[in-house]
Amino acid sequence: MRLTTAQALVRWMIAQRSELLDGTEVPLFPGVFAIFGHGNVLGLGTALHDVRDQLPTWRGQNEQGMALAAVAYARAVDRRQVMAATTSVGPGALNMVTAAGLAHANRLPVLLLPGDTFTGRAPDPVLQQVEHFGDPTVSVNDAFRPVSRYFDRITRPEQLVATLPQVARVLTDPADCGPVTLALPQDVQAEEHDFPAAMFEPRLHRVPRTRPDVEDLAAAAEIVRAAERPLLVLGGGVRYSGAGAEALAFAEKHQVPVVETVAGRTLVPHDHPLYGGALGIIGSTSANALAAQADVVLAVGARLQDFTTSSWTGFAAGVRLVSVNAARFDAVKHNAHTVVGDARETLAELTAALGEWAGPSEWAARAALEKTAWDAHVDSLRAGGHTPDGTLTYAQVTGIVNHASTPDDYVLAASGGMPGELHGGWRTGEVKHGAGGTSGATMDLEYGFSCMGYEVVAPWGAAMARQLTHPGGLVTSIFGDGSYLMLNSEIYSAAFSGHPYVAVVCDNAGYAVIHRLQTNQGADGFNNLLADSRGPGADGSITVDFAAHAAALGAHVEDVRHSNDPGDLEAAYARARDAARTQRRPAVVVCRVHHAAWTEAGAWWETGVPASLTGRASYDEGKERQIRWL
Repeated sequence: MRLTTAQALVRWMIAQRSELLDGTEVPLFPGVFAIFGHGNVLGLGTALHDVRDQLPTWRGQNEQGMALAAVAYARAVDRRQVMAATTSVGPGALNMVTAAGLAHANRLPVLLLPGDTFTGRAPDPVLQQVEHFGDPTVSVNDAFRPVSRYFDRITRPEQLVATLPQVARVLTDPADCGPVTLALPQDVQAEEHDFPAAMFEPRLHRVPRTRPDVEDLAAAAEIVRAAERPLLVLGGGVRYSGAGAEALAFAEKHQVPVVETVAGRTLVPHDHPLYGGALGIIGSTSANALAAQADVVLAVGARLQDFTTSSWTGFAAGVRLVSVNAARFDAVKHNAHTVVGDARETLAELTAALGEWAGPSEWAARAALEKTAWDAHVDSLRAGGHTPDGTLTYAQVTGIVNHASTPDDYVLAASGGMPGELHGGWRTGEVKHGAGGTSGATMDLEYGFSCMGYEVVAPWGAAMARQLTHPGGLVTSIFGDGSYLMLNSEIYSAAFSGHPYVAVVCDNAGYAVIHRLQTNQGADGFNNLLADSRGPGADGSITVDFAAHAAALGAHVEDVRHSNDPGDLEAAYARARDAARTQRRPAVVVCRVHHAAWTEAGAWWETGVPASLTGRASYDEGKERQIRWL
């Protein structure tokens, strides 16, 4: 088939199919986010125009924002679909590097298609070309290499025949999943080639379910069977595998308390008697208390990053760690007994290997006891009265959204303090586990890369995905004024494209969570809160009218900044939900919260503390407790 390189690429994309957790067949690539420039408007732009009814193209305002929205789409469909994002070479391409880093850290698929400089080099140097003095083959797109799972530069059309199967492999493989970058020189995009017709035949990509090695599984069963205080830790891999039902069945049969990581949040109903809460620095004292006493930790689908392990002070020094993961890279970490396999299949086989074994009943009962105490603490925070001026707390905002959410809703946050409020304070209601994966008030906490701005643009991509899989639900994002100011342009994109969601903007007058880290270690507040920053605006005379700004971007707006009554926020949030649905556009709720009223789990986090600060004593004590794996 005589096609340009760009035409062949998009025709191949249309031919690729995927399977949701419930078995529904869907396009692997449901759409493309695009900002066109001279490096992609004619080649790839023309090709996308020709197939616009089969492969929708959505216009972004900022390349980083639209690429982050693409990543959020994949997260919202459990990595079963992949959005693409295309830009010209130069600043547009480099703007997507942050999104690539986020996708890489969080093991999420996205296809990035930046334009590139001419391979023929006749017009060199062209607009936006960065010339490397010692290597003319280098362009700005080489910056994607360290943050891509797979990178290729297409310098001849026929290279697509060899590279595209690898693209599909990486985007759909549970172990290698992550961002793929195909750099597309603008002259090559328009070159024609006789491509084999078989390349464009429909292809269904089913996510492979690797079974564990028999001997590794048997050894894992022996370790668990010897436990007196076992703990089951559920990570994001459990969600992506659709293994929620198997995880709960395992916990119930063997009477093992279960806790969740940030990526595994909302897999377990809050009122389950074996649920111990959210684990880690931004989690709950209940889960952390269980982790501190466990003698065997069975971690399934988890990377066990520092926020989960409290910088490796959260577990007892002699704990035995069994790590089940589709990626051997993650499974071998921290001296763990390694079991490589799909979460669903491995849990089923492990429970069979354990037979009728069950952990001590008194240990299993500890989960409910610890969680009851944590719930009482959160209840007191939600009740208010914890700020000197009566200003709302983050816990109150979280509680209001939590109370109004339905089983089909979706809530997200990233960076700053809100992930801690959601991870530690959210109470998951009804959860339905089955062949179709997990349904419930699902959560996306981007705390792998902790990317400010993700939470502002992610609801656009998540809303696209959820309107197909959960049409009765609604996406809500909660974030601060700092994140809003960093990346707000895609609010207009979502309004323009007709994708509804609710954004709750908590104005705390600065980067409050980093101010907390700064001052808690004994440093003076500096350059985080607006009041501690340089300039005449520090006196409060120069502020941002977030309500007016969001309205100017096309959002429906509810402004309750001048009220400390949680009832007013509750009513405003209800109106925003109705407006988002009926008007098919984003609805923004603006409220004011106290900058220092946080939900604390009492865990330690390693950060570099100079000896001159009072926090150094706590740092030294934490380093003494830190587990140092062989």
